[in-house]
Amino acid sequence: TTKKYAVNLAKINEDALKRLDGRWTAFPDNGEDFNNDPMHPYAIDLDIFGHGSLFQWLNTAQTLLGRAELSKLLAGRSDSPEEILQRQEAILEIAPHVTWRQRFIAEALINDHNSVNPESLFKWAGEANDFYNSPLLKGIVTFCPVLTITLIIRYLVAHAIPFYWPLLMVFLQVIALFHSGKERSHILVEVSKYESNLKAYYRMLKHLELRPFQAQLLRNLQNELKSRDRRPAFAQIEQLTKIVDYIANRDNAIYLVVNILTLWDYHCMIALEHWKQKSGRLLATWLNNVGKMEALASLAQIAHDHPDWAVPAVRSGEPFLSVRSIGHPLLTNERVVNDLSLQPPSGILLITGSNMAGKSTLLRTAGINLVLAYAGAPVCAKEFNCTLMRVYTCMRVSDNLEQSISSFYAELLRIKLIVEASKDHSRPIFFLLDEIFKGTNSQDRHTGAKILIQQLGKEGAVGLVSTHDLELGELERESGGRIRNYHFREYYQNGQIHFDYKLRKGIASTRNALYLIKMAGIEVDLE
Repeated sequence: TTKKYAVNLAKINEDALKRLDGRWTAFPDNGEDFNNDPMHPYAIDLDIFGHGSLFQWLNTAQTLLGRAELSKLLAGRSDSPEEILQRQEAILEIAPHVTWRQRFIAEALINDHNSVNPESLFKWAGEANDFYNSPLLKGIVTFCPVLTITLIIRYLVAHAIPFYWPLLMVFLQVIALFHSGKERSHILVEVSKYESNLKAYYRMLKHLELRPFQAQLLRNLQNELKSRDRRPAFAQIEQLTKIVDYIANRDNAIYLVVNILTLWDYHCMIALEHWKQKSGRLLATWLNNVGKMEALASLAQIAHDHPDWAVPAVRSGEPFLSVRSIGHPLLTNERVVNDLSLQPPSGILLITGSNMAGKSTLLRTAGINLVLAYAGAPVCAKEFNCTLMRVYTCMRVSDNLEQSISSFYAELLRIKLIVEASKDHSRPIFFLLDEIFKGTNSQDRHTGAKILIQQLGKEGAVGLVSTHDLELGELERESGGRIRNYHFREYYQNGQIHFDYKLRKGIASTRNALYLIKMAGIEVDLE
């Protein structure tokens, strides 16, 4: 076990170094299984799950429950600023304790990644089976094996009784094992498949419960890790793992003989039911709290690796976003930072610029940092202030042949989702629109985009819009400054095109499409 810990700790530190130098895209767990909602408000557009995603970069959770808890934080929840603040405090407390966090992860890695979904275990633990709690049954399964073994010994050693007496008792016990045998066997097999998982949870719970914490969220998690008689959860899980050990070798031929002579399956069921009476209904809470700690530990990795990143100030109120030196957290070695300010009355920025200048990256930068902020993590910026908003995007849109949906219609469905959300003023929205209405002619595209932006502004939404339509720059004047123009630009040096990815005020004054077409080998007269 010591060797295994050393190997696992070495792997954890190697992965930490890969995060820092940009080699994290090789991590096998990219959270693709959570990328299952094509209509999620932002997950696909902002690379939350899948290859090269936020999840792949920051996840250190090893259990299914930890991964699921982290995915919920990144996919957005209806939390309050107070809940986000509690997570921030918890993350900042555990971030500097590298040894403790790595030991917590290593305890899960001992499980060799054979993590099993515990939902059926939770269901079993929450259902009582009064048959095995009967005092009469307990008396019978204790008395009968003692009598049977005594009769066998007396027959074999002293020959003091007829052979059919012990044979009769063995026959009666075989009949007893056949009674509800399939149901009992199914339960025992189902529980025994969690053997290694339960041992990992036991070690993680013990590691979690024995550490003193100051943050309120962490103390709340610990306070829930008790049984009804206030015994620690790890002690209760340890007791359950011992019972599971008793039934782990049911396929062994010796087990069959022992089971017949001692009614071992009944004893295991009685022990399991006794455990369920004391702790069964609390099992889901205990293991889910381990998952919550895994999610917090994943986010704490950011705080440890990037101490210069800002801790966001998130509050309620009118929608706004004000940041200084914001960059994309996943662009490890090529990050360029910019300042952004979106707040009433000028809460919409229109971003123009030539191809490859950085418009889409800026939109994703703002969106992915908001996701981190709402999860409670530090963000890739020097300062970050915002209100609680729902994030909606329309950036990557493709057709769906299976449902006979064109890319243009798919884009309309996304925009409809954003417009409907903007009308719900109970919680404002932050939107990101990238080159909308690409699938129609330039006049309709310009008119449609103009109407949409004006409507979103009227509903009080804030956000960023990238476009090649320079004519939309007139919206700044028409809106009285409520919509503002910003742009990216390129420059040429030694016959090569270059970008500085710096955001500037005003409308773009340069274009590079023909130059890029010429670079592709197509004959173009640039004059």
